[in-house]
Amino acid sequence: MSHAETRRKERLEAVRKFAQDNDIPMQNIELLNTALTHTSYANEHKGEVIHDNERLEFLGDAVLDLVVGEYLFLRFPSWPEGKLTRAKASAVCKPACAECAAKFQVGKYMLLGKGEEMSGGRTRMSILGDAFESIIGAVYLDNNYEVAARFILGHLKKYLDLIDEGNYDHDYKTDLQELVQKHGDVEIRYNVIHDEGPDHDKTIWMQITINGRDFGTGIGKNKKEAAQRAAKEAISRIRKGAAV
Repeated sequence: MSHAETRRKERLEAVRKFAQDNDIPMQNIELLNTALTHTSYANEHKGEVIHDNERLEFLGDAVLDLVVGEYLFLRFPSWPEGKLTRAKASAVCKPACAECAAKFQVGKYMLLGKGEEMSGGRTRMSILGDAFESIIGAVYLDNNYEVAARFILGHLKKYLDLIDEGNYDHDYKTDLQELVQKHGDVEIRYNVIHDEGPDHDKTIWMQITINGRDFGTGIGKNKKEAAQRAAKEAISRIRKGAAV
């Protein structure tokens, strides 16, 4: 057996163990390996037949959208379309997907190009979120809709519970403003400190400062979402005793 064949066999065994350890219902380990292969890795190994996870991400995104949409439609029969849309967006957003992926250490098993590896790709929200969607696509193809739905709803339970509690569509910027007003004249500023990704799929990092002091960072798919998450972080810090 050549070195390349040995390396590939070891890789597939590692992916198989990853699936077993995390109760990912997969028999086709090659398919799961593809779900864990970033485009940067495929681009650096063009001499080999390597498929990246972009097509599986496309499929997984569609399955995720349908599963959560169906769940909410049945769970809240009196809700209008607008409310269902906002609730669904809170559960299928990139930060939620990335958090799900991080919980079972997806980053540890990703195949990344050297550049992505060096720049912290294993913990990057966009890469983890896309990988979670790719795994969903793989689970769906290897099983069926029902198995994929159970997998998705199980991992998104935290976010679905927040929707049940009514904590998914809160205006944290207004809450923060009201909270700090008791301290007198307070200046709150939101500043974009980083963004990545193409225009149609951008991730924004928003820093919040209060009277010139850093009170946290929010990450979202647009400025509004990032600012809301930053305000939520600031509220948490103030309630834990941070001085304004």
